[in-house]
Amino acid sequence: MDSSLHFLLLMMYLLYAVGSSSSCVRILPDSGQKILVEVGKEFTATCHLLKGSRYTADDIEWLLENKSIPKEKYFKINETAVRVTVNISSNVNGWLKCRAAKESLSYEMPCLYGISLTTGYPPLMPKNLTCIAVQEHKEISPNFKCSWDPGTRHPLIDTTYTLYVQEVFLEYKTSAPETYSSICKEHLASSCTVYLSTFPHLMDLRVWVEVNNTLGSARSDELVRDASYFVKPNPPLDVRVQGEVNFSTSLMVTWKHPIDVNTIALRYVIRFCQAGSSVWTEVPEDLMHAYTESFRLQSLQPYTDYVVQMRCIHESHKSYWSDWSANATDRTAEAKPASHPDLWRIIQPTAHSRKVTLIWMAPVQSNGKILRYDLEISQDHEMFERRIVRLNEMDQIRSHQTYSMDVPPRKVAAIEITATNSAGVSPKATLFIPRSDQELPGVQHISWSVDDGQLQVEWLHPPPGGPRVSEYLLEWVKVPEGEFQLDRHWKKVSPHINSNTLTEWFWTGPTDFHCDFKPFNRYNISVYPMYSRRFQRSNTSFRYIQAGRPVTTAAYIKQGSPLEGPTARVTKPKKTSAEVTWEEIPLDSQRGFITGYTIFYKTGNIEKSMQAEAHLRSCVLTDLTSESDYVVHVMVSTVAGTKNGSDFNFKTAKYGDGEVELIVVVVCFIFLFLTVIIIIFCLRKREVIKRLLWPRVPDPNDSSIAHWSPDFSVKTDLPKEDVSVVEVDVFDGKSLFEEDKVVLPLKKDKYLSEEHSSGIGGSSCMSSPRHSVSDSDDGDSGQTMASTVQYSAVVASGYKGQTPDHQAPVFARSESTQPLLDCEEHTEHLYEGSSQSRNSYFRRGRGLELADGEEPNRSSLTFCPNKEQVFPIVEDPAVSTSSYMAQQNGYRPQ
Repeated sequence: MDSSLHFLLLMMYLLYAVGSSSSCVRILPDSGQKILVEVGKEFTATCHLLKGSRYTADDIEWLLENKSIPKEKYFKINETAVRVTVNISSNVNGWLKCRAAKESLSYEMPCLYGISLTTGYPPLMPKNLTCIAVQEHKEISPNFKCSWDPGTRHPLIDTTYTLYVQEVFLEYKTSAPETYSSICKEHLASSCTVYLSTFPHLMDLRVWVEVNNTLGSARSDELVRDASYFVKPNPPLDVRVQGEVNFSTSLMVTWKHPIDVNTIALRYVIRFCQAGSSVWTEVPEDLMHAYTESFRLQSLQPYTDYVVQMRCIHESHKSYWSDWSANATDRTAEAKPASHPDLWRIIQPTAHSRKVTLIWMAPVQSNGKILRYDLEISQDHEMFERRIVRLNEMDQIRSHQTYSMDVPPRKVAAIEITATNSAGVSPKATLFIPRSDQELPGVQHISWSVDDGQLQVEWLHPPPGGPRVSEYLLEWVKVPEGEFQLDRHWKKVSPHINSNTLTEWFWTGPTDFHCDFKPFNRYNISVYPMYSRRFQRSNTSFRYIQAGRPVTTAAYIKQGSPLEGPTARVTKPKKTSAEVTWEEIPLDSQRGFITGYTIFYKTGNIEKSMQAEAHLRSCVLTDLTSESDYVVHVMVSTVAGTKNGSDFNFKTAKYGDGEVELIVVVVCFIFLFLTVIIIIFCLRKREVIKRLLWPRVPDPNDSSIAHWSPDFSVKTDLPKEDVSVVEVDVFDGKSLFEEDKVVLPLKKDKYLSEEHSSGIGGSSCMSSPRHSVSDSDDGDSGQTMASTVQYSAVVASGYKGQTPDHQAPVFARSESTQPLLDCEEHTEHLYEGSSQSRNSYFRRGRGLELADGEEPNRSSLTFCPNKEQVFPIVEDPAVSTSSYMAQQNGYRPQ
């Protein structure tokens, strides 16, 4: 039921695909299934119009995968048939259709019919047929596996490979040969396995492969061989290597047969190499016997680890070689060292000497474990020191041994060293250290390059005419240098070459110590020419090696970008410039040769840069803006990249160098100029200034009273009048009465007038209009006193004809028109002065200052012209004594 349903659905699909009017055309060849066609060949089909069709051959059109086929490929057979031929390609996989239809408008239904095409290739003949039967346990496996080359062309369709194995009997056998086969169904099968009931020893086998598909078939060439030809035995069993005492150059190898000799007779091959090496040495087969199970390896290196492997094959070489056995390793016995220790030195000058560090490594051919070194040192051809350096377990691991000593600059030193192991003593290594000023010439030039990850060093030989070079020593050390035992390395090469490829050496085991240079690390490479020289000591000639002057260069195996940038700082910011300085970054962070520096500086959104060479550590920025904030950083560059340093902020100055000093100098000059102008002006106008600042004060000596004399004769019986200047302490705190002095203060007497008082006009410093003293108000006295100075005439004994009650001097009021001095007008300043200030208008004569009962001396009136400061006499309201006596004879004429 299900199959009928599937068939019905298929027919409906074909009916839909071909068309409902397919009954009017047919295609030959025709098939209800896919038609298989070979790729690369032509396919021909014919379209027929059925009887009763209204179409002709001209109405037929061919379609391949719904694409019209060009008319040029049509061939019209008759009016009802058209043939077409197409080339089949690998991508053709679809329908070939024939369609009949009118080109013009027509009501006729078109006719359509098609066939399905599929493409493929016929199989290729298998080539290079090989077969193998491996050993399992002690027998040969019956699984017979064959392989071949099916070719590279895919058949695109199902293909079957059949492997045949047939036993070939001898001629007298009458039974049919046994044939085994195995089928592999794959498009491109390349191997297949046939199971044999028992492996046919001592028989021939015929083997071939047949391959078939719809488009064709093929058969490989037959392979006829003896059955042992296809056998692959296992490697020898229990392979061992053992050293022999007292035989330092040989090893004994033993093994066991992997299979019974009666089954297969085998031959063996041995190969060996030093441990860590990939270069193998095979023992010739003619030295090996077929049935032996041991062999002695000879001509080996003493005290060296060797790795041994073995394999086997049929004695007639008919079978496959077995795989190599597992490694068997052992070490040869010791022998005395065959080469001298590798000796070198490091010379470091000190203040008064040279520190010499001797470095040496074990002999290249040490032939055993070095137990000690015997070191002899001579200075100026006399024995200086003998030392035995014994090695412990840690020293055995280290690649370098060292010894330090001091050698004065004016002395020479000769070093000899030997190495000793359990079998003997090595040859002697020598080294000569000359005086500081006796170095031999070095090479002329050194250069380096990187080739395939290795450092290639080249140099020029020393100038001709010098000593003969015995060898060259190449020294390299990582910079910065750590412990020289780990970082310093050297290598000696022939004197006939001028180039060499260097590798960095380090200790990895007893016999291997090297690795390549590390990238991004700097190395100092030096080349020393080594000279051989002979010296006499104790009637014996010795040969020593002396190094010439070194020539050194720095190198990188690979350069990279710096790890860090320089730290910049500004040390001298000025108005329009600034000096930027930075320190060189550490060598470990450089990772290459520095090619230059770039200084970036920015203010606001404006950024500028400046280049600096690699050897510089500072740079001056110019054309800056004054009193502005800047951000600066330094970028370091190598050939492989760049790195920026950290930012640094600074501010430019407001004034430039010398501007402040210039301003100060200009101001000082202006001030000096103005001062000089003022002084000159003052000198030229001194009289005017004097009149303005210091008004002229009349000299009392020139006053008329100073030259006054009475116009009548003075009687002898009359008391002499003595007028003198009285010094009055105006603001003295003591009362005049307490000093027995009678002071007649100025009274505001309205009856006094110009005629009733005598004034001393010459005692005033300044002149002004005279004003009368008014007694209208006590408060006005101060104002009047400020403008009019009233002087008093000092009368020693009263008026003529009067007998005074007491001898105290009195002051007569004077109406002088002289104005007060400034200090007199402002009497408040007097209180601030000293209590010792005195009124210098008049001074009392010495005759007034007499003791009680003493007769005063009546001398003439005197003036003190030296005292120009004038103080007014202040009234003392406490004095009640009258200022004037009763007059008898009137006023004295003046």
